[in-house]
Amino acid sequence: MAVPKRKMSRSNTRSRRAQWKTSAPVLVRCPQCRDPKLPHIACPTCGTYNRRQVVEPSA
Repeated sequence: MAVPKRKMSRSNTRSRRAQWKTSAPVLVRCPQCRDPKLPHIACPTCGTYNRRQVVEPSA
């Protein structure tokens, strides 16, 4: 297993970590109520998934 011979400097470490960025979650429209929701998740507003009622609506 490869082991570094020298300590990596703080600037090198931070510039490497600067490439790790978060992305905004992808939202799709619910086919029933047209509210934005996460894909492959039951709609929190109307409680449907794949055009079927699977959970009670939140309110």
